[in-house]
Amino acid sequence: MREFTLETIRRTQVVNVTDQVQAALADAPRDAAAAVVYVPHTSAGIVIQEHADPAVGTDLEMALERIVDDGWPWEHLEEGDLNPWSHARAALTASSVVIPMRDGELALGTWQGVFFCDFDGPRTRTVLVATLA
Repeated sequence: MREFTLETIRRTQVVNVTDQVQAALADAPRDAAAAVVYVPHTSAGIVIQEHADPAVGTDLEMALERIVDDGWPWEHLEEGDLNPWSHARAALTASSVVIPMRDGELALGTWQGVFFCDFDGPRTRTVLVATLA
């Protein structure tokens, strides 16, 4: 298993990590069937989305903030960790994605990229990457 970290700078931030995921697979077997990209955080997620236009990430950020407003009367309000909206937003994404591989490369579609979604930043976050035989 491989891993990389990233720093987010906003509370809600969607970051294209396609290049970091591919770099983490640099020593993967050329006959690996798939890559698993996993986010070990309950207030973050991972998605595959269109990556040609950088505005897609910004649009996702705004949509998720609007769908799950942080002004709701939340019940999950732990002292010192006031982030209940982050868990609800993360539940709308995924904690992992499986991406087929071809000749050691991610077999993404022409317009697809891998995006890390942070809903409780700014923070240092970890992404785990593993291959399946």
